[in-house]
Amino acid sequence: MEIKIGIAKINKYAMTECGDSVDITERPSGGISAILADGQGSGKSAKITSTLVVNKAVALIADGARDGAVARAVHDYLYVVKDGKVSSTLTLLSADMDTQTVVFSRNSNCPVIVKHEFGIDVYDEDISSIGVHKRMKPLMSQLPMEAGMILVSYTDGIQAAGRKRGKPLDFSKIEKLIVENKAEDANFIAESILEYALELDDYRPGDDMTVVVMGICDTDMVYNIQRMSVSFPC
Repeated sequence: MEIKIGIAKINKYAMTECGDSVDITERPSGGISAILADGQGSGKSAKITSTLVVNKAVALIADGARDGAVARAVHDYLYVVKDGKVSSTLTLLSADMDTQTVVFSRNSNCPVIVKHEFGIDVYDEDISSIGVHKRMKPLMSQLPMEAGMILVSYTDGIQAAGRKRGKPLDFSKIEKLIVENKAEDANFIAESILEYALELDDYRPGDDMTVVVMGICDTDMVYNIQRMSVSFPC
């Protein structure tokens, strides 16, 4: 199998920095994880918080920590560093080759959406952000890895798109995008969801927006070539 990850993000209108951070890291026992964080507020202060969260998670995954332990440890770290006064969301999407499962951890008010052979499941149970409450645990889910699976998550700039303009996001349109595309189309799905949210906000995003899509693809590759493509405006 082959893992495809698509990421699309944009900063809040009139802000020079995006308060969301996202990174991808290899798992030492095989596989890959995508880490998505949204720091409290917007601009530079939010960016500092989300970068701190993502970098800590990357380091812990590289050390071999399991995703649930990573989320707890990152929470403890943020709580101590910021004295319990600054929050951040944190979502981990992992394709674990060692266990042949997909694992996702949520501390976010935004869902993880999973497409599989039987349809779509939406994981949107209420859960607190990290960094503020003294005791915190993530919502964890683990599913058998199957070719064709798609996992999608995003930050609350997507979820809140259009509300202030009286045209809130229609979740069924996001579901339709996921249903009508394949795991190989991870980049297209991410960019299409972002484009839809931008359209609702009249292309003046009311908050930082980030979309992460992970696709589990069947492949007949002879050589295990790893590829990554990045587009970064500056």
